[in-house]
Order: sequence, then C-alpha cells, then structure tokens
Amino acid sequence: MNRIDACFAKLRAEGRAALVPFLTAGDPRPEETLGLLHQLVDAGADIIELGVPFSDPMADGPTIQLASERALAAGTTLLRVLDIVRQFRLSNQDTPLVLMGYLNPIEAMGASAFADAARDVGVDGVLCVDLAVEEADSLAPTLRAVGLAPIFLLAPNTADGRVSKMGEEGRGYLYYVSLKGVTGSAQLDIATVQARLEQLKQLTDLPIAVGFGIRTPAQAAAIAGIADAVVVGSALVEIVAEHVDDTQAMGQALHAATRSLAVAIAGARR
Repeated sequence: MNRIDACFAKLRAEGRAALVPFLTAGDPRPEETLGLLHQLVDAGADIIELGVPFSDPMADGPTIQLASERALAAGTTLLRVLDIVRQFRLSNQDTPLVLMGYLNPIEAMGASAFADAARDVGVDGVLCVDLAVEEADSLAPTLRAVGLAPIFLLAPNTADGRVSKMGEEGRGYLYYVSLKGVTGSAQLDIATVQARLEQLKQLTDLPIAVGFGIRTPAQAAAIAGIADAVVVGSALVEIVAEHVDDTQAMGQALHAATRSLAVAIAGARR
C-alpha cells in the first residue's frame, strides 16, 4: 500500500484530518532542507509536500515565488530535490512525501526517467500544478505504473465531469484550492469551502485536501472539521524567509508553527 493511502487509513481510524505542510526544496539552501523536513515530522506533519523550484511558478503568490528564486539561486535542481528525498528516507520510511511543482522540469528529464528515479528515492506522489486532467496521459499512467500517486488540483469552479475524471486518473488525494487566486491569499470562507466539499465527496472517493489561504491554527482546525487534510504552505515558507540567515532559529520557529497547527487539527471535531 502506498504510504499516502496508509496514512489516510490510519487517520480515518483516529477520526482526524491530516496536516500537510509545504516547503520549497532548496530554500534557502539545498543542504538545509533535510533538517527542515525532519523538523516538520517531529512537530506533527502527517504528509509533506515538497516544492520543486521553478523559474515561472505561475500559480504561486509572492512568498513562494521568492522561495523558488532563493532555491534556484542556491543551485537547486530537480535531481538535487530527488537526492534530498533519498537522504530523508535513510531515517524516515513512514512519512508520505509528495513533490509539488510544474511540468517543465519533469518533461526535461523525461517522464519515465523521472518516475523511476522518484520511486527509487522514496517519493509517494506528484502534483503538477499545470498538468490538466485532459492531458494526464502524458504523465499519470507512467506514475501509476511505478506506484506513485498522480495528484490533481481542484478549483472552486471545476466542473463535475472534470472532478470525476480527476478521481479516476488520480491517486492518493485531490487538492482542493479553497479560493480563486494564487497561494498566500487570505480570504478564506469556511462555509463556502464546506458546501463545495460536500458536493465533491459525491463525485470521488479519494480523500480531499484543502489548501491556499490557510495560515492560522484556528483556520486549520476549521478546515480539519470538514476536509480529509489541511495544507499549509505560504505561512511556513514565510518563516524560512524571516530566518534566512539563521538556520537554528529557522528550524525552531518552523517547528513551533507546525506544532501549533498539528495540535489545532488534532483537537478539531469531525
């Protein structure tokens, strides 16, 4: 069983949602990412989304755009990201890890070569922001063939037919974008998200993670009461940016913020 599936099965039995923190690999420097990943796990992360830096991150707001710029300037490449995952797996065989990014670096490497390499180092899922489900044949079957989960983004206005198609092509979970706009936006309407999730759950059996605009423990707890997973990205990436020259302070602050989110989600009623 894929680590993602095992994680959601465990959490269903416990009656709680997953905490899915996001960090950009290589931000601020590739050699520091491994330690930050372990800080996330120690603080209570259930699944980790690791961003693959890209020069044109069109779905991301300024916070994650700048993180990509820092990572690329520090020499982070897709191969370096895969090596970070390999190192992570030397001491952690349990926490699911999803690569999140854009299609271009994968196409440059080649879908089959990427899928094989990702499987070999211990990646569990891949979310390409700019891979439309109508074009999924270019990558999704290759990922599924080696046991990796293709994960798709759902927008608030995604048509029902496309949702069903994503459920068929996808594995692991679907990522519901809680609002229109780019990452880091703050106008989160819990009631609107809940109403849409109730509709989506009629269209797919895959777990649904909710992200974009979730910044505080209170918001995370509210989403945890209605979704299968809570994704927090920009709020954590901002911590990295604030402590870019102090690795110890960065790790401590990231741990504290992640722990606060984990405690809030654990206490949420479902």
